[in-house]
Amino acid sequence: MIIYSGSLGEFDGLVRDNKIADTIRNAFLSHGFRHDDDGGEYRAWQNSLTAMDNVLFDPDISRDCSVTVEYRIPLTTKRVDFMITGLDANGKPNVVIVELKQWEKAEATEYEDLVRTYVGGSEKNEVHPSYQAYSYAMTIENFNETVENEHISFWPCAFLHNYKEKYRNQIDNPEYRNAVDCAPLFLADDYARLREFVKKYVRKGDRDKTLYAIDGGKIKPSRLLEESLAGLFKGKKEFVLLDEQKKADSRIREIVQRAARTGEKYTIVVKGGPGTGKSVLALDLLKDITSSYHLKACYATSNSAPREVYFSELRGDNFKAQWIKTLFRNTGSFYESNANDFDCVLVDEAHRLQEKSGIFHNKGEDQTKEIINATRVSVFFIDEHQRVLVRDKGSIGRIERYAKELGSTLIEGPDFTLTSQFRCNGSDGYLSFIDNLLQIGQTANPDLEGLGFDFEVFDDPVQMREALRAKNGENKARLVAGYCYEWKSKNMPNGDVFDIELPKGFKAKWNFSNSKTWAIDRDSFDQVGCIHTCQGLEFDYVGVIIGRDLRYENGKVVTDQSKIAKSDRTSGIRTCKDKVLADQLIRNTYRVLLTRGLKGCFVYCEDKALGDYIKSRIGKANSL
Repeated sequence: MIIYSGSLGEFDGLVRDNKIADTIRNAFLSHGFRHDDDGGEYRAWQNSLTAMDNVLFDPDISRDCSVTVEYRIPLTTKRVDFMITGLDANGKPNVVIVELKQWEKAEATEYEDLVRTYVGGSEKNEVHPSYQAYSYAMTIENFNETVENEHISFWPCAFLHNYKEKYRNQIDNPEYRNAVDCAPLFLADDYARLREFVKKYVRKGDRDKTLYAIDGGKIKPSRLLEESLAGLFKGKKEFVLLDEQKKADSRIREIVQRAARTGEKYTIVVKGGPGTGKSVLALDLLKDITSSYHLKACYATSNSAPREVYFSELRGDNFKAQWIKTLFRNTGSFYESNANDFDCVLVDEAHRLQEKSGIFHNKGEDQTKEIINATRVSVFFIDEHQRVLVRDKGSIGRIERYAKELGSTLIEGPDFTLTSQFRCNGSDGYLSFIDNLLQIGQTANPDLEGLGFDFEVFDDPVQMREALRAKNGENKARLVAGYCYEWKSKNMPNGDVFDIELPKGFKAKWNFSNSKTWAIDRDSFDQVGCIHTCQGLEFDYVGVIIGRDLRYENGKVVTDQSKIAKSDRTSGIRTCKDKVLADQLIRNTYRVLLTRGLKGCFVYCEDKALGDYIKSRIGKANSL
């Protein structure tokens, strides 16, 4: 999505007439997008774009080259500050990406690709601008099939037009050589050098052909996390970490290596909502901690669904079963571990941690405490709004308490908070909308206006299923439902018994009991998953059946724990005596189900009033 684009000549005119910042702000409004409105972003456009215009004022760069400002990378919340596209002297299409910063100085840090600088009113660790530009370029290339087919090359760089020369050695030094080699760094005294860099790749216009390939080109089928695992553990760079992910990654790596040297004990809390990249970050860390640092580490989660899917994917690529089981563990497997048996345990979905372990929940003391005890560095990836079982006890307070009790230094804060969204078409606003819709919390997103996510409410469940089927070409769309339907087909999955029967002749079965890999099985589209089989996983499109446990009455969204199926013996919601907790868990369950889709979400509500209420809330976005 492009916020502003025009020829270099048009861009130059707007800058020289002092209209460029107003033009960008108005473009945001016309697209229906929100932006930081404290004045800081406006001033940045005014100052940085004026600096770029001065760089590009050269007779060797044609005025009909294409300039783009604030290009949003598909399926993410990230925006590229500036791009100039066109042809080089040999007629080859190129894109120069420029990450713009107004920094005057920065300090080198001990963290990989992080610098420390003054932003937002205080000193903070920030991703090195060269790494940021490189990561954006690689992400666009990875998403865009047309770019690959037409052999369009990306040339990222960073331009810090206010940066003082006397601090150059802090940001341009051997510690950051990899990043700067991938994306050259230009400071306040480097206007001429940046001009020559641009001219090397872009000199002539191409009637927006390259720009169209970027913005209108075919998006590659999304590569889901589980599909990338085998390549990751074979040494491929499957994930390009962006911004907050990179910041947390670099900090955690340094802490793990420090603990290995000193024997000190640390507990790290990483907070992030659905789709903010917690699992990607955990798995990327796991690979390097085990193979590059040669330390003993594992990935732990209480959710069996992702573990089984990861196991299946890796076994299919001939990894040894025992090696996989050592690397991917149940959070209930640490009660017999000795102190500091591991160098690092990465706990995904830490909100799902429980007290007791074992089939009968009678082993051990507390999973949170046992994990902190078992490792020098425990990393908890958590979103407390994703607790969905009565016995889910994972919480930040519990982590803090046991870290103190076991003498583990607690580390948390802004560097370990993931806010950017890599699901739901990269829309942070969609998550806020869902929280608002389910009345989990008051947010600034009462509707879906301008969010660009494919969301539709259906009155006919058969139509919803068929619309979803049309999106399943890559086997990446699935039906899910609240657990309001008895599992009658459990012992006869191939019979004529159906678990879910809805109006218009809709019939379906829960996912087969003999399959632990429903999310990736080729014949599982017509089966319906529940919270227990999809939490921790993602799809391109998800279809959500909202059952009778969630209704709309008297202007409010209400829950009804009595509508939970008796065969749901896992969640404990139906028999929970704490009515407030039961209400919270039902809302959390639908929050998880409604945020499984990368590109879109289709919804059918058993309660017609709820369906009508959701339709009234989605504005113009119900048929994108």
